[in-house]
Amino acid sequence: MHFDDAGRVRALAGPGHENFAVLEAELGVRVEAPGGGQVVVMGEEARARTDAGRVLNALYARLGEGLLVDPAAVRAACLMSGDAPAEALDTIIRVPRGASFAARTPGQGEYVRALKDDASFDMVFGVGPAGTGKTLLAVAQGASLLAQGAVERLVITRPAVEAGERLGFLPGDLTEKIDPYLLPIWDALRDALGQRLSDKFREEGRVEVAPLAFMRGRTLNRAFIVVDEAQNATIPQMRMVLTRLGEGSRMAVTGDPTQTDLRRGEPSGLAHALGILDAEPRIAIHRFTRADVVRHGLVARIVDAYERDDALTQGREGS
Repeated sequence: MHFDDAGRVRALAGPGHENFAVLEAELGVRVEAPGGGQVVVMGEEARARTDAGRVLNALYARLGEGLLVDPAAVRAACLMSGDAPAEALDTIIRVPRGASFAARTPGQGEYVRALKDDASFDMVFGVGPAGTGKTLLAVAQGASLLAQGAVERLVITRPAVEAGERLGFLPGDLTEKIDPYLLPIWDALRDALGQRLSDKFREEGRVEVAPLAFMRGRTLNRAFIVVDEAQNATIPQMRMVLTRLGEGSRMAVTGDPTQTDLRRGEPSGLAHALGILDAEPRIAIHRFTRADVVRHGLVARIVDAYERDDALTQGREGS
């Protein structure tokens, strides 16, 4: 294969050719870059060589769009169907003056399309395992709309429910107690907007990150709202936050119904909402699977192991 930009080929290979190493492991081929923009793909099976060529072309195009190519992106590109370009424009979220985010799996692509389709959906549920990009992509879309001026505010909220700890054991006032539970949100915002723009919008009040309890009694107009970790909302809390949607606003609700931290016996508001809103118009429900996990290659296997264990436990309890 020959590519016009030798510098981009070096970025395609990655530091120490780590991206090529992932491609070789995933598809059973050998990849070399002798220089001058050339890439040589070797393998016994023609199908594997063809798939490797498709992945290399998709990743080269990704670099041309200013997007990152790392081992996770390579693994994700290997999962993409050969019939669907990995970098279709409707599966890329661009944040003016910020970053760009491309769907890395077909499932993420469907989710991004729903997030961007304001003509069809006012509310989008993204549910599934950890590492599938549910929150990051929702925050990125909200940041994109905010930077474009399409909405006046980006409001991100999540329940202040802890896994095995109590807020009262943490030092400081209420704000200082709550901040640790909002750190993942600030991380996603910094990824999307960059530190400077994130701080600027926060100071101007155009970005608000707050616990779910702070949403009561409000009507959020002309805003993009992200409800994160929604599996930890009770049914009354979920009812409350979903009805905060005001004029000119849209909402994304993310969570993993299998990882609730509510007290034993307390039903999750997310699972309840998914059951009663499934057929409602202008609401999209996207369910991710472990095939959409794009964090670390090990995360997908961990998710799979826990799912097998859950199935065995349910089988024992049912017998």
